[in-house]
Amino acid sequence: MKIRSIISVVLSIAYILFNLFILWATLGWKVRKTRKAFEKQLIHQGMSKKDAKRLSAKYSKLKNELINTLKRSAFGKI
Repeated sequence: MKIRSIISVVLSIAYILFNLFILWATLGWKVRKTRKAFEKQLIHQGMSKKDAKRLSAKYSKLKNELINTLKRSAFGKI
């Protein structure tokens, strides 16, 4: 009975880690798409490319903060 429980726990942890990886990859892809679209709109409205990139960098910063918060809550103080 113990071996069955250990296997169940290991599979559950693997499943959670896999889902977290998929979340991380999907979030990164969505943030890149959002940044590009946001920059394109700002440039289209007449803003300089440099300023548009600076403003859209906030999306990446927010994503990194979100990922770090998830890491801290899942794995303790890293």
